[in-house]
Parts: sequence; C-alpha cells; structure tokens
Amino acid sequence: MNGTKRARGIRTVVVGALGLAAVTLAAVPAFAKGDVEITVQRTAHVGKTFTIKADGDDDIAGYLHQLCLEERTGKQPWHQENCTTPVTDDARLTTHGSAAHRGDLQLRAVLYGLKNKHDHHPVRLHTSSVATVHIR
Repeated sequence: MNGTKRARGIRTVVVGALGLAAVTLAAVPAFAKGDVEITVQRTAHVGKTFTIKADGDDDIAGYLHQLCLEERTGKQPWHQENCTTPVTDDARLTTHGSAAHRGDLQLRAVLYGLKNKHDHHPVRLHTSSVATVHIR
C-alpha cells in the first residue's frame, strides 16, 4: 500500500510539473524574426551610376512589408530616397544611385510593417547596417 501511495504522489508531482511547464511556455511571448540587408559596391566615380540592392523580411503575420532606402553624406540627417510598394512577403529593392561630389555616401535600408496598403502609421521593424560608398 505504501508503494502505491508513493507512486501516485510521484505521478501527481510529475503531471503537475508538466502542466506548469506547458502554461509557462504558452505565456512566453513569441519574438518575430526578421532581417534587412543592403549591398552596394565600395567605390564609385563622381557622376557614374552604381547599383544598390536591399532585401528585407519579417515573419509577423498580418502585416504588409515595405522596404525603404535612406541615404546621407557626412553628418547630414538620413533622408528617404525611395520605397517599394507594400508586399505580403519578402521585400526587395534594386535601384541605381550616383553622386555629384567626392566623399562618403552612406546608405541603409529600413523595413516597415503596415496594417494595409493605405496605412499612414507604418511600424519600423528592422534597419540594415550602414553601407558606405566612397565616391572619388
């Protein structure tokens, strides 16, 4: 009889622990995974065009994605150059750039999430690292 009560007690503890673990895991928020990358050549000549490519993705369901390209020179603030149309999957942008002056041109890509195509308050999801083109 003692062995039976002990087995029931152990079983109760194990079932309780598994139940607690299941509730704890269900309460932990899921973190969205996503990334944005930008590629551009390292050097370019004044007035000559160069290609800029950016890719962005995020696994947030229910959002449209829009990828925008931003640039700056020196200590100037970032300004938006162009954006893709909103898409439901991965966003890709390929464009051509050029510079009128020598120096370093910095570029980055920003991925936004939108609730619909006309959303006026997009949410910034991810920003790429800065890519620099040395203009000579």
